[in-house]
Amino acid sequence: MNKPGTGTVDPIVVEIVKGALKACGDEMEAVIERTSMSPFIREKHDHFSGLADRRARMLYTTNDRAGPGMIEAVWERFPPGVMKPGDVYWTNDPYLLHGAISHVPDMCFVAPAFLEQELAGYSLCFGHFWDMGGSRPGSISPHSTEIFQEGITVPQVRIVDQGRLNDDLYRTILRNSRFPDMLEGDTRAMMAATKIGQSGLLELFERYGREVVEAAFEELHLRSERVVRKSIADHSRPGRYVFADYVDDDCVTDTSYRLEVAVEIKGDEVKLIDCTGSDDQARGPINYLLHPDICRMMFSRFLLRHDSAAFQNEGAYRPVGEVRLRAGSILQPVRPAPVGMRAHTLHRFLNAVVGVFAEATGGNTPAGSPDYVIVIMHALDPQTGKYFLCTDGLGVGQGARPFADGLDVIYSRRQKNYPIEFLEGTYPMRVERYGIQPDSGGPGRYRGGLGIVRDYRVLAENVVLATRMANRKTPPWGVRGGRAGRTGGIWVNPGQPGERRLPGFSEGNRLSRGDLVRVITSGGGGYGDPLDREPEQVREDVADGFVSIEAALTDYGVVLDPTALSVDEKATAMTRAARRAQADGPAP
Repeated sequence: MNKPGTGTVDPIVVEIVKGALKACGDEMEAVIERTSMSPFIREKHDHFSGLADRRARMLYTTNDRAGPGMIEAVWERFPPGVMKPGDVYWTNDPYLLHGAISHVPDMCFVAPAFLEQELAGYSLCFGHFWDMGGSRPGSISPHSTEIFQEGITVPQVRIVDQGRLNDDLYRTILRNSRFPDMLEGDTRAMMAATKIGQSGLLELFERYGREVVEAAFEELHLRSERVVRKSIADHSRPGRYVFADYVDDDCVTDTSYRLEVAVEIKGDEVKLIDCTGSDDQARGPINYLLHPDICRMMFSRFLLRHDSAAFQNEGAYRPVGEVRLRAGSILQPVRPAPVGMRAHTLHRFLNAVVGVFAEATGGNTPAGSPDYVIVIMHALDPQTGKYFLCTDGLGVGQGARPFADGLDVIYSRRQKNYPIEFLEGTYPMRVERYGIQPDSGGPGRYRGGLGIVRDYRVLAENVVLATRMANRKTPPWGVRGGRAGRTGGIWVNPGQPGERRLPGFSEGNRLSRGDLVRVITSGGGGYGDPLDREPEQVREDVADGFVSIEAALTDYGVVLDPTALSVDEKATAMTRAARRAQADGPAP
């Protein structure tokens, strides 16, 4: 494994190159967001852009779980020697990509950049497309038992050949979507973004020359490598550590699935990541095909948190060594195992990464966080006479941190939720309630982030509802005495005759005009003993509607005057002392 050296390139040039890479990535993102058609990309920002050097080493990525492995997978069909200026390559096959993209709706585009007929680097991006066919609208069904039910899989293809679109292939792919207009708009947005990336790379080479720019690339790799090595050496104890998290079920059976992550840390390196103790692959669609370099990237992203200026690039995961995965396991499924709902397993794996570092650092990590929630509704819109599909992702509370409360209402890092105006203006529904769910965050010295409550009023007949909510059996865990976050739920017509509570993973739920759907999402785990939280912080939480006055007493031992909302300091001290004595048990 390479050790970081000392760069000789002008540090000012390195900073210019660093800024140019970020600016280019941001411009690619802006093009995608302003020209794409589907709400998941345009509004929710479920997409990624990146730049790589001629050896496929990631230089810059706008997403901490994407990039590595995409170019190498394209090379298996189109090696660098057959690539030409103006080419764009397209694929979404998780198995041919070896997990670099891990479910069918994510479409990957790779475009080589040539300087004077010589390969200089790559521009790449992906987006979560609205519908790729398959058994259900949106191409994700909890009842899938084979990937063939999850939509059309496109192998590595040259969709643009030296600037000329392969129209026959393009029309064939579009024909397989329920929403071909959205698919066409999104693919053209992605291909336009790759051109922006190509131009940005070539501008750097033309300005400074190949030798200087590639030296600057290497220096940026070394900087990130040094940050990660220092993070490991300063914050982790040498040894072997194991942590496991669980996926509630596989949507087809009621079986829970264990995700085990074991690490060996030595000096300034994570020598080994061993995931072979994870359960066998699932019958249902929660399988997550984990690419080894994506695994390294996840670890390095966590370690980069100590330096916000460092780049997430190939250098960042040089200190992360061997990744062991077992074929036929839930993290390395064998085709044709379904993978459509792999996000739930991905998020539990990310929590296991945090958990294993909690073991290695003595608890110097955030607490556990729940998976985001998705509700899907589709039917005929009575106003337009057209079929609609609404896939709405809802935020959850994040785990509390060693220095602060968890973040509230986060859908996914760098992604957004739909504006209410967009939902009501686009779909036959009315959002009648949207707010923080009190008491959802796990109690602790630092409180877990809070989930939300949202009420949808259905304004069409014969609407079909599908649900995606995890963490019902295994709520987000706390750290150092912090308690677990509260679980959520989904109801139809709550408090009314015929009220229904829906399973976390379900589809085919029939709704009528006027029905109300209520979704309550989970909160994050707490950090530290709740009895150590400052009483004034608890009082402020009650005043803000984050914690109920009852939970202030039962969870935090804080006695409040119900009218003035002032802290009864004497009663609070007595209550907390009694609880600590009870927890300690009788003296020997």
